[in-house]
Parts: sequence; structure tokens; C-alpha cells
Amino acid sequence: MVKTELSRIIIDEKKHEQVIVLKETSGSRLLPIVVGLSEAVSIRMYLNSGLPARPLTHDLIKNIIQSLNAALEKVVVDKLVDNTFHAKLYLRSSSGALAVVDARPSDSVALAVRFGMPIFVEEAVFEKLSRSV
Repeated sequence: MVKTELSRIIIDEKKHEQVIVLKETSGSRLLPIVVGLSEAVSIRMYLNSGLPARPLTHDLIKNIIQSLNAALEKVVVDKLVDNTFHAKLYLRSSSGALAVVDARPSDSVALAVRFGMPIFVEEAVFEKLSRSV
């Protein structure tokens, strides 16, 4: 797996496209992922100003995870099927049990940012679509 960080969020209102760009932490490869507008705005809003006055969906999910005494350990973008990225959330309960939950990469990144957790990409996915800076 390749450890990445959120490098950029691109919101192009004219093209109606939003892209999050993941950059490998120990290299120069970039992985662009097209996401929905609400997810891009949610990530950008959190990074720019922290918590909104009322919880957005991703803040709600974080609150639920924490109220269950669980923690997000990591996010993994694990496959690409028919040009659609898939991701997994790795959640650890207070008893130590691990739950792996299927999720969209956009939601996964939004949660990773809120929890301050790493974002990983499977090497095979990274090789298919990454590009160097």
C-alpha cells in the first residue's frame, strides 16, 4: 500500500467537476479522484474553518463512531472497478475488534481528514491512474 495525503481539492464550477488529489507521501505520484460537490465542499469547509455550526454528514458519522467508543484507524482506496474507485474504512472498537466498512473514497477522505488518519492506496490502483508531479 502507498501512504498518501490530500494534496488538493479542485472545484470547477464551469465544468461541474470536483476532484480530490491524493499525493504519495514518499514520492511524487498523484492520484486524482472525481467526487461529488457536497463531499468536496465538506472536505474543503472542514480544512478551511474546522467545524460548522451544525454537524454535516461527515461530522455526524465521526460523532457516531466516537460515541460508540470506536476509532478510525485508516482509509484504504483498494480498487478500481469500471472506472469507479472503491475504498474501505478500518474501524477499531474499544474491545479491539476490527471492522472493515465499504465506502466511497470521497466519504473516506472526508472522515480521514476529520480524524487526522492516514489515507492509503493499493499499489495496483495507484499504478493504473497515478501521474507524477
